[in-house]
Amino acid sequence: MTMHLHCFGESGNSYKAALALELSGLDWEPVWVDFFNGAARTPEYAALNPMGEAPVLVDGDTRITQSGVIQSYITEKTGKFGGTTPEENREILRWVLWDNHKLSSQAGMLRFLMNFLAPEKRPEQVIAFTQGRLKAAYTVLDTHLTSRDFIVGRNVTNADLSCCGYLYYPEPFGFDRADWPNIDRWLDRLADTPGWKHPYDLMPGSPADRA
Repeated sequence: MTMHLHCFGESGNSYKAALALELSGLDWEPVWVDFFNGAARTPEYAALNPMGEAPVLVDGDTRITQSGVIQSYITEKTGKFGGTTPEENREILRWVLWDNHKLSSQAGMLRFLMNFLAPEKRPEQVIAFTQGRLKAAYTVLDTHLTSRDFIVGRNVTNADLSCCGYLYYPEPFGFDRADWPNIDRWLDRLADTPGWKHPYDLMPGSPADRA
């Protein structure tokens, strides 16, 4: 049975789930959520996800929200992207939670403020503050990757698929790969994984579609 991921290309959190599905080899299809025109605020979407967020994975009678939970479900079904020991699994979870709190949450908001909000509405002080917080997060990740190919263990795990969520996007939000050589090498390494796709190639919806 084909799984359906309700998502949109501009969403880094959707990308985390979509990339995990694509690399897992599971049978899935994206379903576009017209987020910028209010699709996630409709009664129909509220019935799918009362939180009004993307992504949402529908697998038969199973419906799952939140990218980290979707990644965990994919691991349950395939055995991929998990650790080889209980200790590694705890470490993967630690990085997924760190990403959700320190990296993706800040990057997603900053990218929206700098690129998708009307210029006259962009709060410059908030943007500067968030860039400072993100610099601290980039430092943590770049330092951790100094002598590692992947965040945990020797292969791609949900830690990698979570932390990379916003870092392939071309829109400016205070992240330049050249400033973070270890992150840069890690992103290249992930992109060399068979089946990898850029978010705008993997999911429907991009700024160009709304231009």
